[in-house]
Amino acid sequence: MARKMLVDEEMNQTNQEEAYYDFDLFVIGAGSGGVRAARFSANYGAKVGICELPFHPISSEVIGGVGGTCVIRGCVPKKILVYGAAFGSELEDARNYGWELNEKLDFNWKKLLHKKTDEIIRLNGIYKRLLSNAGVKLFEGEGKIVGPNEVEVTQLDGTKLSYSAKHILIATGSRAHRSPIPGQELGITSDEALSLEDLPKHAVVFGGGYIAVEFASIWRGLGANVDLFFRKELPLRGFDDEMRAVVARNLGGRGINLHPQTNLTELIKTDNGIKVTTDHGEELIADVVLFATGRLPNSKRLNLEAVGVELDNTGAVKVDEYSRTSIPSIWAVGDVTNRMNLTPVALMEGTCFAKTVFGKEPSKPDYSHVPCAVFSIPPLSVVGLSEEQAIEQANGDVLVFTSTFNPMKNTVSGRQEKTVMKLVVDAETDKVLGASMCGPDAPEIMQGIAVALKCGATKAQFDSTVGIHPSAAEEFVTMRSVSRRITCSGKPKTNL
Repeated sequence: MARKMLVDEEMNQTNQEEAYYDFDLFVIGAGSGGVRAARFSANYGAKVGICELPFHPISSEVIGGVGGTCVIRGCVPKKILVYGAAFGSELEDARNYGWELNEKLDFNWKKLLHKKTDEIIRLNGIYKRLLSNAGVKLFEGEGKIVGPNEVEVTQLDGTKLSYSAKHILIATGSRAHRSPIPGQELGITSDEALSLEDLPKHAVVFGGGYIAVEFASIWRGLGANVDLFFRKELPLRGFDDEMRAVVARNLGGRGINLHPQTNLTELIKTDNGIKVTTDHGEELIADVVLFATGRLPNSKRLNLEAVGVELDNTGAVKVDEYSRTSIPSIWAVGDVTNRMNLTPVALMEGTCFAKTVFGKEPSKPDYSHVPCAVFSIPPLSVVGLSEEQAIEQANGDVLVFTSTFNPMKNTVSGRQEKTVMKLVVDAETDKVLGASMCGPDAPEIMQGIAVALKCGATKAQFDSTVGIHPSAAEEFVTMRSVSRRITCSGKPKTNL
């Protein structure tokens, strides 16, 4: 209630007081969260300015682009490459469906790269038009905060502009980083991986998260030899252990060489390529070494600590449940806060910010039942709790339902790759706590399942839903038999 009174008090300030500021809101960073917050705030009648670094596919401290990581060097270009890579196996499978194809299929990497670049340039333009159509003033240059209500924008020619704003929003995202090992400068990050001049013949990927698994799938799908090194026993730490094992099996089945519980220790430039050494004493030569070992918040050039904005030990901006920082006039959304680093979540946070500050509707982002996908080939998608999380949080027994089957398409193509689906259910309430799927079209299917979980669907309601036949999705409403029942005293499996 105190919080609502505070917001209402701010909203009721007089027009005369508002006139002291150049802008009602100034946003630093025009990625997904920043653009959403700017547009929606402007739609509420706020005068909004936003700044962003100049466009380039590969980011740096002084290069970015309207649209941010997702549009320019993240989700969108990555998904385009996943589509391109998936055609390789699709064409192989087509032979058993009667398509007479030449034994040798040629692939033109430069053509795909050109098409990808065309698309991100198109989207960059769309984002600029969205801002313009909403009446948001866009500045190209580097922004920093010089006071609780003042920002400074350094333009491309070096001139500095200073503006006052009643509210400042930090939406600068995050950036990939390399592991601190000797020779790290010989490796690349996901930025460069999306713009490589030549397709590698042999790629080494270091990391076990989304980006590592996705790029391993992309390069392998396009014909490269791929070695994937990760520190844990299985990739994708934090996901359901059973599904992680399925992904690992599929990666290996597609020809990716997996090196679990292995660290890279040194990279050395040689005449034949980059020599990679590991903590197990292995040595191999690769054309490309990708560091997919995490991202860090883009906060160090914003002058935040000088104005009193608190950061955590990773450089993430600390915020409350309404995305407000330690300085009342300064807010932050998206990856720079290191809460749940997903594009749709940044959009949600930006929307809630605009409602709270300019819509007179205090709104907290809701991080429950957020679906996500790993665009490996085939993909993994999940929503809600993993089996391990459900057991950890359980007050009673947990029921697990699973289905493992050969997709109908594979029965003709001959591809030996199972689809796995899973539901985790609270035994006492019958509420579905989590859902997972690894197999073709998993993200498309899981988006619909997420709506059901958000609405609090029970297993009985899943069971009473008529399926679409023949489809893989119908398995989610036909899993009748309990695969296992875990009592409340049961312990979750080790996060491998």
